[in-house]
Amino acid sequence: MNDLAPGLSEPVIAQCGPISGDWPNLDLRPSLPPAQFAQTFRTARLIVGHAGIGTLLSAQQHQKPLIVLPRQHALGEHRNDHQLATARQIEAHTGVYVAWETADIARFLTATDLEPAQAGSSPAFSTLIETLTGFIDG
Repeated sequence: MNDLAPGLSEPVIAQCGPISGDWPNLDLRPSLPPAQFAQTFRTARLIVGHAGIGTLLSAQQHQKPLIVLPRQHALGEHRNDHQLATARQIEAHTGVYVAWETADIARFLTATDLEPAQAGSSPAFSTLIETLTGFIDG
């Protein structure tokens, strides 16, 4: 994202946790309080994140296109490959774009036809989304 940010027309805010490094093209935030997190989602053109369910729920709630890059165990990014399995499942959802390779992110970021993420259409899925969203939002 640091390499891609200069070519974008908006700032890139990255909730990155307690890491250190030099990414001069990103607006790094170790964490975002819930109200600021929600405001950041509301004003974003799109969201780029890992393949976590919380990321999907937030993108759906705020109706933003979601680009996910699943964390991989083989790269030391996670304890197992559950995010790869999640990405395979959510890829079929409207407005979710899976970057299976990091190079895919640039293609998605410059696309002009990305649809916003939307909740599934079944009543059970919608109830699950509402319940989890309420839990996440507190």
